[in-house]
Amino acid sequence: MFELLHQDKSCKARLGRLKTLHGSVDTPVFMPVGTQGTVKAVSPAVMQEAKVEMILGNAYHLYLRPGTELIKQAGGLHKFMNWPNPILTDSGGYQVFSLAKLRKVTDAGIEFQSHIDGSTHFIGPEQCLRIQEDLDSDVCMVLDECVSYPSERSAASDAVRRTVDWAAKSRSVKVKPGRLVFGIVQGSTYEDLREECARELVDMNFDGYAVGGVSVGEPAELIYKTISSTLPFLPERLPRYIMGMGTPRDIVESIARGADMFDCIIPTRYGRTGNAFTGTGKINLRNSRFAGDLRPVDSECDCYCCANFSRAYLRHLFMSNEILGLELLSAHNVRFYINLIRRCRAAIASDSFVAFRKEFLAAERPEVG
Repeated sequence: MFELLHQDKSCKARLGRLKTLHGSVDTPVFMPVGTQGTVKAVSPAVMQEAKVEMILGNAYHLYLRPGTELIKQAGGLHKFMNWPNPILTDSGGYQVFSLAKLRKVTDAGIEFQSHIDGSTHFIGPEQCLRIQEDLDSDVCMVLDECVSYPSERSAASDAVRRTVDWAAKSRSVKVKPGRLVFGIVQGSTYEDLREECARELVDMNFDGYAVGGVSVGEPAELIYKTISSTLPFLPERLPRYIMGMGTPRDIVESIARGADMFDCIIPTRYGRTGNAFTGTGKINLRNSRFAGDLRPVDSECDCYCCANFSRAYLRHLFMSNEILGLELLSAHNVRFYINLIRRCRAAIASDSFVAFRKEFLAAERPEVG
């Protein structure tokens, strides 16, 4: 379960510890995304060396390929992918809405055609949790309905009703003792719908709560407003998870608002395209200005990439289409995110997160060239 350890005296940022079947996780925590049983271009050994505590897998993708029966026979997702630490699995609701070729949403669940081979499938709230049970997830997410941005109020209201109904049905599914199940708050950008959804989910006594349906195209200011207006309705004694967030700035801003858990594809996706995160912002190493730059990617980073290779070398790898470049930069970006979280924790522990946040945001500058 979750233990709240400390809250910064000057803001809502907080420290906690989440206990799972595969170990404890200190919060705030960032979870690299391992959608299909792998964090792209980063091996489990490299992630452990970077002190990654928890990763995210996706029930939709793993259910379709290679199939939950095989993963169950292998002893669960941890053994299948050789990852010993905790795993959170997303229900796949967002992927159904964004990837499925055809879909039909009813109060019973979602019928859809696979984006891989066109085969027809059905996932309801009960099936969703059984899939994650077969995966041996530490934290399971209930099935929810996510709407796009912008969304008409009527569509957002229907999604809230269906999300709440599905959450109620999921509570009838018995999971292994110690396995955690989180509810997901929807409501698009409508504050009253967010409040309504949160209150109804809290009454169901989930093990934690997520803010879903953010960072789906809306501007950053609206994302932060939605988070700020939703978190107060979620229990302080339980973990609060912002799904699909985000940039380093997004994470710092969300921690300041009282959020505990984050996941995002950005570190590895950006790394595969030559973009690196540094203490002064993001840089694109494909740019010609780095052709002769013999400095490390980030002089303050302690990763293997920064200790051994220059920006010029990384640019050479990307311009030559060498796979080592995306591996090194993806690993660096993951390490940057983990180090950022560690710095956030230290600032909260010393009641100095407000000053840290100000300093961090001031150091970021727009990329040039």
